[in-house]
Amino acid sequence: MIELEGVSKVYSQGFIRREQTVAVDNVTLSIKKGESLGLVGESGSGKSTLGRLALRLIEPTNGTVRFDGLDLSCLSRSELRRTRPRMQIVFQDPDTALDPRITVKDCIAEPMKVWHLAMPVEQKRLVVELMDLVGLQPDLIGRYPFELSGGQKQRVALARLLALKPDFIVADEPTAALDLSVQAQILTLIKKIQRSTGLTLLFISHDLQVIGQMSDTVAVMHKGKIVEEGRTCDVLDNPKDSYTRHLVEAAYESSAWMGKNR
Repeated sequence: MIELEGVSKVYSQGFIRREQTVAVDNVTLSIKKGESLGLVGESGSGKSTLGRLALRLIEPTNGTVRFDGLDLSCLSRSELRRTRPRMQIVFQDPDTALDPRITVKDCIAEPMKVWHLAMPVEQKRLVVELMDLVGLQPDLIGRYPFELSGGQKQRVALARLLALKPDFIVADEPTAALDLSVQAQILTLIKKIQRSTGLTLLFISHDLQVIGQMSDTVAVMHKGKIVEEGRTCDVLDNPKDSYTRHLVEAAYESSAWMGKNR
């Protein structure tokens, strides 16, 4: 479903003396259709940049990104726009995805209006169905984002993107801004939706316990490079790379780490 081949992203800074920062360095990675791949690494390792490159939200400096056989770099603006509904992202902070000026109903219905997916008379019914799918009570339909909790806002963001029936989702630290009890609920919800709909998922996190719960395969990122990848149970139980071993050892030292959660 997703193939990244030799992908790099270099940022340049400065006017007189140009300095370059390599965010992603020659990464080759693939995710099979219906599979969940966990991308783990410390802050600044290039995880979020790689996720945005996979969606062509930013342009790679080098390399090729293919989505379902399509070379995204070769698509025109109009062709890319037609592909957009099939590729969506869940942001870390749901406030960045929701318009504070419109109600829950209009937030979720907006993609249907933009992409002409349903007649106005059908939209409310579909909104209620999507709210039920993500575990939102019907009485929240007329509320504004500022009247919702963080977990409720993230559920609205999920319902909003699911209105487009995407094939591929990048979940970029989707629970990092939430309380621990709410994190577990949102993670369970994402996994349930992924399994029931056959979504292809790139799940980005710095938390190995979360990666163990959410992913079939895992790729470990360090300083812009993939240093180890494989089946999640194999990598976490028997890490080969020294950096991966460091992450696993640090996770074992945390009281939150429980291998049985994998």
